[in-house]
Formats: sequence, structure tokens, C-alpha cells
Amino acid sequence: MSRIATTFSQLHAADRKALIPFITAGDPGPDRTVPLMHALVAGGADIIELGVPFSDPMADGPTIQRSSERALKFGVGLKDVLAMTAEFRKTNATTPVVLMGYANPIEAMGWPGFCAAAKAAGVDGVLTVDYPPEESADFAAQCEAAGLDNIYLLAPTTPEVRVAAITRLARGFVYYVSLKGVTGAANLDLVEVAQRVAMIRAGAGLPVGVGFGIRDAETARQVAQVADAVVIGSRIVQEIENSTPETMQDNVRNFVAGVRTALDT
Repeated sequence: MSRIATTFSQLHAADRKALIPFITAGDPGPDRTVPLMHALVAGGADIIELGVPFSDPMADGPTIQRSSERALKFGVGLKDVLAMTAEFRKTNATTPVVLMGYANPIEAMGWPGFCAAAKAAGVDGVLTVDYPPEESADFAAQCEAAGLDNIYLLAPTTPEVRVAAITRLARGFVYYVSLKGVTGAANLDLVEVAQRVAMIRAGAGLPVGVGFGIRDAETARQVAQVADAVVIGSRIVQEIENSTPETMQDNVRNFVAGVRTALDT
């Protein structure tokens, strides 16, 4: 059983929901990523979503775009992100790490090389925004052969027939985008989220995580009532952006801890 499946199984047995925080690798500097990953875990993260910096992050709003720009100024690329994950694994063998990014860096490395390197570094899952199911069946098969969970995004506008096609390829969990827009957008409709998550869960046979637009502990708590996991990205990246080097880890840990408390209430 993968680390992701084990985590969800343990949480389900304890009647708890998964907290999946996101940070961009290399933001605000390459030396800060591994300490921030440990701060996320200390705050109560169950799974870490680690963003791979990219020059054209089409699914991301301005906050995460800026984090990619900061990381790219240091030349942080996919190989660096894998090295950071490997460093994290030296002292944490249990918390799953999911890489979130775009196809170009993976294509540049090549599917076999990427899958082998990601597995060796301790990566557990891959969420590639611009690999639609029609074009990623072979990539998904290579991920599965390497022991990597291939995670897909589902949108509010995804028709049920396409949901079925995507969930056939998905492993680990399914990521439902809670609104029509980019990361960090507002106007979350909790009623619609509940209806869509119920439909997805019925056909997927996998846990459903919800992200995009979750900015505080109370919204996370409400979403957790209908989902198996809550994903928070832009709000945590804002904590990093607005912190000093001395306060950054504490601020991130404290914010995540507040969300964790809300989910467990």
C-alpha cells in the first residue's frame, strides 16, 4: 500500500480528514523548502503538495505565480525539487509528498527518467495540471509501474462521462477544484461543492480532496464535512510572502495548526 493510501486509511479509521498544504519548492529560497516542509508536518499536515516552479503556471493565481517567479530567480527546477524531497525523506519517512506542476519539465526529463528519479527521491504522487486523460494514459501507466500515484484535477464544469474517464486513470486521491477560476480565487459555493464531491466519490472509489479558494480554518472545516481532504495553497504562500526569514516557519506552522484544529473539532 502506498504512503498516500496508508494515510487516508489511517485517517478514515480515526474519523479524521486529511489536511494537504501546498508550498512552491524554492520559495522564497532553495534553502527554505525542506524546513518549511517540516513546519507543515509539525502544524498537522497529512500530505504535502510541493509545487514545481514553472514559468507559465496557467492554473495558478497571482500569489502562486509570484512564488514560482521567486523560485525561478534561483534557477530552481525539477531536479532541484527532487533533491529537496530526498533531503526531506532523510528525517521523515511517512508523510506523503505529491509534486504539483506542469508537463514541460517532465517532458524535458522524459517519462521513464522522471518516474525513476521521483520514486528514488521519495515522491509518492504526481499532479500534472496539463496532462488530460486523453493524452496521459501511457504516462499514468509508467507512474503506476514506478509506484507513483497519478492524481487528476476535476473541475466544476467536468461532465459526468469525463469524470468517469478521469477516475479510471486516477490513483491516490482525486482533486476537485472547488470553483471556476485559478488558485486563490474567491466565491466558493459550498452547496455545489457538496453535490459534486458526492457524485465524484460515488464513481471514483478514491478519496476526494477539495482545493482552490479555501483560505481560512472555518471554510476548511465546512469543506471537510463533505470531502475526504482539504487542500490549501495560496493562503500558505501568502504567509511565506508576508513573513520575515525569522518568523516564516513559525507563521506557517501556526496557520496550519489552526486549520488542523478546525478540521478535528
